[in-house]
Amino acid sequence: MSGHRIYSVAFAKVYPMYVQKAEKKGRTQEEVDQVILWLTGYTAAALKKHLEAGTSFEDFFNKAPAFNPKAELIKGVVCGVRVEEVEDPLMRKIRYLDKLVDELAKGKAMDRILRN
Repeated sequence: MSGHRIYSVAFAKVYPMYVQKAEKKGRTQEEVDQVILWLTGYTAAALKKHLEAGTSFEDFFNKAPAFNPKAELIKGVVCGVRVEEVEDPLMRKIRYLDKLVDELAKGKAMDRILRN
């Protein structure tokens, strides 16, 4: 896949930033992990393996075992981009995760974040 530089960046390089953003607002690493697992279908052990292996964003999302169908309910703006209007499927998945972490950091209830 060509295009965006983020695709080749190791997920493990950005993961600590997701955690830091959430922790600054009183949330936990476990909650960040819960959001990632909900979105991708990975287990905690599989997430840990990808972080240790330095898996790229592209591979991390393309190899997700069960991308959550409720992800389509994620709407809104993140980094000035309306998530539901992102055309590139891989970039949309990345933006979904960005939006979920934003919602977590803004103090939304986990049930609402996970679209229950």
